[in-house]
Amino acid sequence: MIAMRKQTISQLRGPILRSVSRSFYLSIRFLPSKLRDPIALAYLLARATDTLADTVDLEPSERLEHLRTLAESIQGRGDRDAMRKLIYSFAPLRKDTSERILIEQVWALLDWLDVIPAADRADIREVLGKINEGQTLDVERFGIKTSIAAFQTAAELDRYTYLVAGSVGEFWTAIGERNLPEFASRPDEQMNALSVDYGKGLQLINILRDSGSDLREGRCYIPAEELQSLGATVAELLAQDSVGLPIIERWRKRAELGILAGIEYACAIVPWRVRLATVLPALIGARTLALLRNADADTFRHGVKVSRREVRSILLTMFTTLASPRAIRGMFAELSK
Repeated sequence: MIAMRKQTISQLRGPILRSVSRSFYLSIRFLPSKLRDPIALAYLLARATDTLADTVDLEPSERLEHLRTLAESIQGRGDRDAMRKLIYSFAPLRKDTSERILIEQVWALLDWLDVIPAADRADIREVLGKINEGQTLDVERFGIKTSIAAFQTAAELDRYTYLVAGSVGEFWTAIGERNLPEFASRPDEQMNALSVDYGKGLQLINILRDSGSDLREGRCYIPAEELQSLGATVAELLAQDSVGLPIIERWRKRAELGILAGIEYACAIVPWRVRLATVLPALIGARTLALLRNADADTFRHGVKVSRREVRSILLTMFTTLASPRAIRGMFAELSK
């Protein structure tokens, strides 16, 4: 039984993780085992709940019900019959093979959660609770496709980015500080603050990069109050993409501050492998922001993406320099041009 469980966990943290996120899989391979398992498990659980939340073939009420069912099971309060019904009814709906397999493996993920060290399990449940709250807000706000929906205020957007990403920074910090004797050279409070800003910055990049496609699908993460300050509405933004460019630039600069916090956070991490895994998203994010800096309406419409070749180049440079703080700062400056 133990051998079979180890084999299952190996599959989850290996081929299954790689199939749903090649970039994250690249990062996690460098982590020491004490960090690798809880971080991989938290990511897979978050990806599973995100798959439920994002299935547009289902009515919002159904998605919310499925999301609540899995969220309750993650917190150890789940109904096994409801979970069984969810897996058997939902998995066949996924056209993406990797996502379907992930949903089919939800039982294995929950079993893995049961055997992971208690302190790590508590941290996973805490961060998933926040992520699930953010996913619920997303479905409630954007689930109905009859009209374009938007966050109303900057505070709402900031709260959302904290729930789905800033909280992940806190989780990463908590796991690192508890499991590694020398995790960081900065005090815990500074690391926590930097990690939250870093996570929020990464989420803002996702929002800015995908703003055109999101808008066409009825989701506007740009606060309506900021559009109103320009004398525009969400509907006008859809009809004329360039209307939102000044606001996108404003949030791009805020995302830059978040990525800068990520660079400072990574440079303060002592073990070089953890530093490398931590900094990769920041460096890719810096390059994405550079591409967005000169964005025009067409870029807004179609988005930007860092090429795999560039990602491999970043990874190789970081690996060969052992992700030294000097190398990190130098590459960040280069990618930000």
